[in-house]
Amino acid sequence: MLLIGTYVAQSAIQGLGVFAGEAVARGRLMWSLNPKFDIFINEQEYEEFPPHMREYLAHYAYPHMEMPGVMVLDSDNGKFMNHSLSPNTDFRIFDKGYALVDIAAGDEITCNYFEFDPRFTGMFGAGRAAAVRTRPHSNGNGSSMKP
Repeated sequence: MLLIGTYVAQSAIQGLGVFAGEAVARGRLMWSLNPKFDIFINEQEYEEFPPHMREYLAHYAYPHMEMPGVMVLDSDNGKFMNHSLSPNTDFRIFDKGYALVDIAAGDEITCNYFEFDPRFTGMFGAGRAAAVRTRPHSNGNGSSMKP
């Protein structure tokens, strides 16, 4: 669940993105896993959904790092967070997301999908190995994940 005000708008990265609706100081907790807002879906349930809903989940859900066989779907704007190899958030702790830098109101909020989605293989043909070599920080959700 996002803990800051946000809005969704066109992104220069891809499609829609989530943008800060307020200034966020470096180090601030911005997102926290909350089962009241973040929906948990078991693999068995996933298989029972019609194809269009499986496609939706493939685009917006990500694996729960501490509960094998469970996917997480953010119900708020967090699902629109785009991937970046130079993100402004840190999701290395699975159930928390912190601001890596000061984020101004109106800035797009980004995360590194590799930090919490072991199945993410990269965008535009870039694989995990290339991304790991170019990451600005050592290791490291939200949302808008590809399972």
